[in-house]
Amino acid sequence: MIGPRSKFEGWYYKHHANGKSLALIPGRASDGAFVMAITDDRSYHIPYPLIDYHKSDILKVGGNSFSPDGISLDIHHPELTLTGEIAYTDLTPIHGDIMGPFRFFPMECSHGIVSMNHNLCGAVTLNGEMQDFAGGKGYIESDSGRSFPEKYTWVQCNDFKQGCSIMVSVAKIPFYGLKFWGCICVVWLNGREYRLATYKGVKILHCKPDAIALKQGKYRLDITINPHTGHQLPAPRLGKMNHIIRESVSCSARFRFFEGENCLFDEASSCVGYEWEMG
Repeated sequence: MIGPRSKFEGWYYKHHANGKSLALIPGRASDGAFVMAITDDRSYHIPYPLIDYHKSDILKVGGNSFSPDGISLDIHHPELTLTGEIAYTDLTPIHGDIMGPFRFFPMECSHGIVSMNHNLCGAVTLNGEMQDFAGGKGYIESDSGRSFPEKYTWVQCNDFKQGCSIMVSVAKIPFYGLKFWGCICVVWLNGREYRLATYKGVKILHCKPDAIALKQGKYRLDITINPHTGHQLPAPRLGKMNHIIRESVSCSARFRFFEGENCLFDEASSCVGYEWEMG
């Protein structure tokens, strides 16, 4: 039986400005706490003892703090020195819970969205190189549960000229002895939220390493991806960070969003968060 200690929780804070991206993943599992960092070039996993993990209105891991108002970093590790502060303003939370009615059930992995798109002010110094994120954009989400899905893909981007942020996840979901392909997706466009999800009747037209297409009623989302091998990161399995995935913060993709025959959005970006774990 999997007890309450065999669980994980983690948050994903992504920042991009001036063509550079930095994602930070603070969290804990039954085998310890951590802060992970993903840059355009590589990834880092910094372990901490569980005693250094404190969660309230502000999440603290060691000398680092994370909140919806911003982050403060003080990492000194043989592979990574990362210090500085980035403040967040004008957060854009979604309406309700992205899990919909599934939030009432014990899920293998529950997802949350804190902010689809917000403004950044501040800078960090990463291994001696200063990165200024003033005027950039940020995104925050969370995951908790026992394990990441056995098979899934995840795409996220808010690096667009037009005011837009998009998150898509397609996964094979275990549910009371059955398994089904589920989808959650938010298109936040010019202040309006469009929700495409299994619990709203979305159809997954196709899901491949280089293309995802979703259709729900009169809305359709087409994503064409230039797959990136990504960088290795530990991921949870039965509450421990003992599985390896690959994630990129600088994949290239094109996003097109339609209402009937009318194309509401069509832009490409090279600052796309991307994971493909399909076994």
